[in-house]
Amino acid sequence: MNLFRLKLAPPFGDPSIIFLYPSCATMTTFVNAHRHVFLPRDEDEVDCSEGGGDDRFLGLRIGSIFIILACATCGALFPVIAKRSSCLHLPRSAYAFAKYFGSGVIIATAFIHLLDPAIEELGSPCLSAKWGEYPYALALCMLSMFCVFLVELLALRWGTARLRKLGLVQADPHGHGDGGKQKDQEEARSESDLGIDIAGNSITEKVLAQIVGVAILEFGVVLHSILIGLTLAVDQNFKILFIVLIFHQSFEGLGLGSRLALMKLEPKYHWVPYVGALVYGITTPVGIAAGLGVRTTYNPGTASASIVSGVLDALSAGILLYTGLVELLAHEFLFNKEMMESSGGRLAFAVLAMFLGCGIMALLGRWA
Repeated sequence: MNLFRLKLAPPFGDPSIIFLYPSCATMTTFVNAHRHVFLPRDEDEVDCSEGGGDDRFLGLRIGSIFIILACATCGALFPVIAKRSSCLHLPRSAYAFAKYFGSGVIIATAFIHLLDPAIEELGSPCLSAKWGEYPYALALCMLSMFCVFLVELLALRWGTARLRKLGLVQADPHGHGDGGKQKDQEEARSESDLGIDIAGNSITEKVLAQIVGVAILEFGVVLHSILIGLTLAVDQNFKILFIVLIFHQSFEGLGLGSRLALMKLEPKYHWVPYVGALVYGITTPVGIAAGLGVRTTYNPGTASASIVSGVLDALSAGILLYTGLVELLAHEFLFNKEMMESSGGRLAFAVLAMFLGCGIMALLGRWA
């Protein structure tokens, strides 16, 4: 390392003490090297060839289609079935745990399993040097977040106005307005009537916002799940990734399923949560099947594959970050009057469940 000497004269210091500082050229090299901290440490191990991916354990890879299909579908369907079944009488605390646990899972998935891989993929040494000159993954994630915000804003603004014109939407009893009157209305409504007026065939603005939020969450999770399937089909570390993804997809399905189960829909739309859970369950197996079909030509380490995977991971991260932090975290805690006025035990239970889900999913990122 090139160093230059600095000797301090009195009264600023002891003249016998000499400080050694790195030269400007050395510091510049140090900073530039650490701009690529997310790149693989050993670039010789990166396979940039256009050949196929790993073809070992073909039988187990085929079997993973059905195993993950069962785990993901069961994880997403169980809360939906349990909520609507007369045979399964689960306590309300079980649904609450699944809901807040799932919120933590979604947030950890966005940061650990999507944003970090996107940064690594778009900083791959297989790409041209221009890809390392700008944080494209972070920019795409930010763009995705604002796009989701605009979609939700326009959907709620246009959708609410449209439904109100058709006479199918009511004012939100939890909104801001005439406090005394709305409080009386809220107390008069039973739990089964909250959000849905069956006789009047109408919905509240709060329920409309809930439906839009769940739809956005479903889209982000489904997009992410397809990419997971493609990677699993050709990845070299198949066995480790397979075990991790069994838990990953089950926990993520539990989080999505708990949101689908709590949707307040009219009876004629009772099938929507089931379809949402099934769509989630089949996306990763579809990705695995597609990856196996192109395993002789698809290599996730190539430049084109890194770009596609990195861009989609970054976009998915933005969707799940917005959904997790705004829809699930802020709305469920900070803007939820019931939660803010609840007992300390209930609040602690919800927060700990969320931390547990986030911690477990973050830990799984150690191997996936």
